[in-house]
Amino acid sequence: MPLQLRSLVRPDATLELSLADVPVPTPATADEVIVRMEASPMNPSDIGVMFTGADIAKARQSGTGERPVITAPLSAAAMAAASGRVGQAMPVGNEGAGTVVAAGDSPTAQALLGKKVAMIGGAMYAEYRALPAKQCLVLPDGATATQGASCFVNPLTALGMVETMRMEGHRALVHTVGASNLGQMLNRICLKDGIPLVNIVRRPEQAELLTKQGAKHVVDSSAEDFNAKLVEACLVTGATIAFDAIGGGQLAGRLLFAMEAALLQRPGHTYNRYGTDVHKQVYVYGSLNRSPIEIERNFGSAWAVGGWLLFPFLQRAGAERVQQLKQRIVDELTSTFASHYTREITLPEVLTLDAIASYSRMATGEKTLVRIAPG
Repeated sequence: MPLQLRSLVRPDATLELSLADVPVPTPATADEVIVRMEASPMNPSDIGVMFTGADIAKARQSGTGERPVITAPLSAAAMAAASGRVGQAMPVGNEGAGTVVAAGDSPTAQALLGKKVAMIGGAMYAEYRALPAKQCLVLPDGATATQGASCFVNPLTALGMVETMRMEGHRALVHTVGASNLGQMLNRICLKDGIPLVNIVRRPEQAELLTKQGAKHVVDSSAEDFNAKLVEACLVTGATIAFDAIGGGQLAGRLLFAMEAALLQRPGHTYNRYGTDVHKQVYVYGSLNRSPIEIERNFGSAWAVGGWLLFPFLQRAGAERVQQLKQRIVDELTSTFASHYTREITLPEVLTLDAIASYSRMATGEKTLVRIAPG
């Protein structure tokens, strides 16, 4: 029987990851299709659902080579956060690509039969996936499942950041983890669209990588002059909105300070005890640093820090605009929205300690692809 990866929080405060046997699905409605899965990326959001705060350092592997099982303990806090899913074996994987092997009777579904498609909708770490035809994106002729596997999360997130910037009246943006797969994609979008972008990286070699890719404003957070260089980049670009994948620590406050300090240096500024009246926004969309967000109030009163997630943005943007963004992804699949993987693993290998040690680091510039079937 086909396999599907499941994540289970047991009542004894233990996480269990395993491969479950599931029947080969058939179309349940006229608009549903069945996709033989070929490839799916491991995004931070997928890893978060898989491990749900478990102590990965204490993970243990059992089972067989073909059917490995991973267990790991959950702290009291992690168990409380996961209380709503105790006893539920949850499928994992936000997106992926494969070939449509069966379809319902509707013309929309039948038109996808035999096509290579990218998909979003969860439960993608499986050998087969049933889902509505509207959640599929037909890949260009000649495109592989590897090229299409990351069609949705990173591309739509990067485009969503630019759209949010425009919708909220900003003209330039700052992005942390600039050398990540997503960061490089955002850099290509901004270069193509003529949008000023400040890329924050954490190592000199990452700065060099982005500079070679044409990035105009790269700031290394490990450098002694980071704060001064960040202010300078915000002054040159006029950035007043930032998207932060780090989450915890002092970075959000430092971003707000840099944007305010840049505004204070603009010609014509006059003193105001409350700071500038230009709104500065930091959106936190990741949690690479799980410590509390620390903010020192030194950037005036016109500011906000909030969360940003892809799916609420898509609802806000509306179906017509989202379809336009998806079409752009298809048109620029092998250029602007190309994804690169540093490692490929099979579905059983996802549940091995060696692989977990690699992909759970979520290191900048590294991305793992789950190779489910050839294609």
